[in-house]
Amino acid sequence: MFPRIVVKRPGKSEGESPFWISFSDLMSALMTLFLVVMAATLITVTKSVSTVEERKIQRETDIRELMAQIKEVSRQFPEVKVNETTYRIDLGDIVRFDSGRSDISTSGATFLRNYVPVLLKAQQTDIGRKWIRRIVVEGFTDQDGSYLYNLGLSLDRSRRVVCSLFALQSRDETPLSVGQKTQIRDLFLVGGYSFNSTKESKEASRRVELKVEFWALDEQSSAPPAPVSKEFGQCS
Repeated sequence: MFPRIVVKRPGKSEGESPFWISFSDLMSALMTLFLVVMAATLITVTKSVSTVEERKIQRETDIRELMAQIKEVSRQFPEVKVNETTYRIDLGDIVRFDSGRSDISTSGATFLRNYVPVLLKAQQTDIGRKWIRRIVVEGFTDQDGSYLYNLGLSLDRSRRVVCSLFALQSRDETPLSVGQKTQIRDLFLVGGYSFNSTKESKEASRRVELKVEFWALDEQSSAPPAPVSKEFGQCS
């Protein structure tokens, strides 16, 4: 008799196991996951950039609107010229100075006390509270004299503008309220430019200008400063 031959069938190969994932499938899955993560990241970054750009555009729009309002109200003062691009306000010939002098004429002081409330009202609007940082009174001189002499003179001229706002007013004027004077104290800043940025003539160079400065994005003061109870005092 022939010997019995037993043929063993091979067991199922590992390739037939439903739990086995080939290397190529694993790489495909990882690539898909990477693409999903990258897509989500790009969407987040793009949304963030879009939000920042929208805020920048809104800030510029608000500032243009505010400067347009200031310019419109300033039309009742023929001397005033508002530059909506540089945010500067030229007060005109009524606030000019004699050579080497910093005193302001009575008519000039009266004009300032009548005009400055225009800016105070603009700062009290919703847009003004949000964006106006301060108003700088900038003094200038002609080129006669040394730089440091004119630096002191230009500073004194801008200081005199602020002093005139706190001076005693004539009977026919509407007096500035304590609230307005407090607003001036907190909002106004003085600066001097010596004979830098001269005009076409010496007379036109001896001037002061007001410049509205605005908060940058995310720079706004989170809370108003604590009130100060000190007296305003007087200018010497």
